Amino acid sequence: MKRYLFIFFGTLLSFCSKAQVDPKTSFAFIDRVIPGRSGSFLVETIPQENGKDTFEVDGKDNKIILRGNNGLSIASALNYYLKNYCFCDIGWNGTNLNLPVDLPVVKQKVHKVTPYQYRYYLNYCTFNYSMSWWDWERWQKEIDWMALNGINMPLAITGEEAIWQDVYKKMGFNGQQLEAFFSGPAYFSWFWMGNIDAWGGPLPQHWMDAHRVLQKKILERERSFGMTPVLSSFTGHVPPSFKDKFPQAKVKKTNWDAGFPDVYILDPDDPMFEAIGKSYIEAQTKEFGSDHLYSADTFNENIPPTNDSTYLDGMSKKVFNSMAAADPKAVWVMQGWMFHYNNKFWQPQQIKALLNAVPDKQMIVLDLYSDAHPVWNRTEAYYGKPWIWSMLQNFGGNISLFGRMRHVAADPAIALHDPESKKMMGIGLTPEGIEQNPALFALMLENVWRDTPIDADAWVKDYAHRRYGKKNSSANEAWHILLNTVYSGGLTEGGPESIIVARPTLKKNIERVLTHLDYDPKELVKAWGLLVQAKDSLKQSDGYQYDLVDVTRQVLANYALPLQQNITVAYKNNDKTHFKQYSTEFLQLMDDMDALLNTRKDFLLGKWINEARANGITEQEKNLYEFNARDIVTLWGDKESGLSEYSNRQWAGLIKGYYKQRWVLYFKQMDKAMATGAAFDEKAFDSDVKDWEWRWVNTHDNAYAAITKGDAVEISNQLFEKYNSLIQQSY
Repeated sequence: MKRYLFIFFGTLLSFCSKAQVDPKTSFAFIDRVIPGRSGSFLVETIPQENGKDTFEVDGKDNKIILRGNNGLSIASALNYYLKNYCFCDIGWNGTNLNLPVDLPVVKQKVHKVTPYQYRYYLNYCTFNYSMSWWDWERWQKEIDWMALNGINMPLAITGEEAIWQDVYKKMGFNGQQLEAFFSGPAYFSWFWMGNIDAWGGPLPQHWMDAHRVLQKKILERERSFGMTPVLSSFTGHVPPSFKDKFPQAKVKKTNWDAGFPDVYILDPDDPMFEAIGKSYIEAQTKEFGSDHLYSADTFNENIPPTNDSTYLDGMSKKVFNSMAAADPKAVWVMQGWMFHYNNKFWQPQQIKALLNAVPDKQMIVLDLYSDAHPVWNRTEAYYGKPWIWSMLQNFGGNISLFGRMRHVAADPAIALHDPESKKMMGIGLTPEGIEQNPALFALMLENVWRDTPIDADAWVKDYAHRRYGKKNSSANEAWHILLNTVYSGGLTEGGPESIIVARPTLKKNIERVLTHLDYDPKELVKAWGLLVQAKDSLKQSDGYQYDLVDVTRQVLANYALPLQQNITVAYKNNDKTHFKQYSTEFLQLMDDMDALLNTRKDFLLGKWINEARANGITEQEKNLYEFNARDIVTLWGDKESGLSEYSNRQWAGLIKGYYKQRWVLYFKQMDKAMATGAAFDEKAFDSDVKDWEWRWVNTHDNAYAAITKGDAVEISNQLFEKYNSLIQQSY
């Protein structure tokens, strides 16, 4: 190995060496993953190697032996066995666990050591774009998935609002004052990061109580595997009434610039800052325990009041001291996002001032966007701080087929062995949304137990075999095309979406909705045809069904743009016949996509809404959560929101019940204008559609199914027969 075995990281390294293998816990885990098969396994303990997690897979007397230094390593050993001996795959969007009656024997011991001290997971945004409504059953599945894939450093911020309620109530704030502070549950990420107050609230007490309990379960399970969860800390965000209650405090207003009111930030120079931060860590530790890792992101998507390095140094010291005052072993885990997002402000002098104020062994920086916009290679590897190479990939929870597979396959190992990477301590997944593009995440996680680049071409073939449960030449060829089209993405903020999710327009390029393709769409149509060809062989595979639907969805989503441009030409030429033809075809395309997506639970608006409502115990609470669920994936705020469509989803129900209805309104008003010869009144339409959107967001009509309907393979095949030649001609 190389130069990253630093003795002076003893404080950090100790966190991952505490947990031991508990056979009872490990067998319970095996039974959750492959019910009824734990009797085929033995579990044994082996020590870490050079402070790193390790596992072995071995065989003896027709038993499969799983060895590891903690529960996480045992879980990773099981996953290695299932993938490489049984050709199975466990993921969010389709799982293949078609195990033989007699499990394959292990004839030669396999020994693996991870080169990475930390394997980080999650982004603040993930907790809302994907996880807002999760119950314990769903969390348990995710934690098992983390363990299978070797993740040992998860962000764990569920229930944070309950701790803040405790702290602020002790400071004398009443319920009404805190109602004006806490956001609704779909907006916690931006509340926690100090961007917004109150939107989507008022937050019910039952939510805080229930999620305090849920967080305890989450942490207990994560720690049982040997994971070291990252908890939250204080970055200065205070209730709006703080300035009135403490008029002498140094409180300043700041604005996220996304159409929301100002929020209030306590200046780190104020003596109350450290006291509040200390109180919060103490209250959190009392309730949830601590692994000494704390997330804090100052100035998230906000510009500091000055670029003076003395100010930034002092501010950083105060933030860290507010943690260390309560926990001398505190390690600050900082997202490096702002250094990319506000890169004009964060020049070398400013970054150095912020980072150098904290001891090296008590800070870890997440290079949040290493897969596309790394910061480590322009900051001398964060000027000597330990840091983690991360894949962001997804913005807003959008579900476009997208990724940079060849970079994900090679760049972590290249960085690891680059002398300029200095204290690279780990790798991580930091997506804004999950439960999409499962292949990309599976590829990234292949890096956990290796320190050499992955052959992406060979990997996708192996992946298709595991995912579908058998080899298929058409599927292999399809995945070769996918690797070189949708998964060779450019440097955009996520993948291309579709014109159908945009607020209706004749324009081709729209803010918040990406329509540019970095690949030839005809190549994706070829991959579609190849997957359809494989249907007779693979149709029983859950993973195949998902992938076929997802590729069909993306092809149709892409095809919407040339259709929309045909509408544009017809309108500009006052060609009423073709305008009617193309607008009808456009609306039918959305109906067809909706029917397609209805076949998979992964794409149901009704499921999202039902899960939101299930968190409420009164009708008022259920309606509030439904508002949150509808709003976050559409407007994101009020009817004038500048973030409308940021979290758009191509989901059944959302396409037919929301996106299509906007286009229907648009075409009706355009028809009327063409019939009378009058100019289309864009301002009137804009007002009408915003009113309609706001009514939809505030509706509680139980209109969207939460269960699937139709056969995924059959409907995909029907749509291929209907659209294949039309789409080929359009390009």
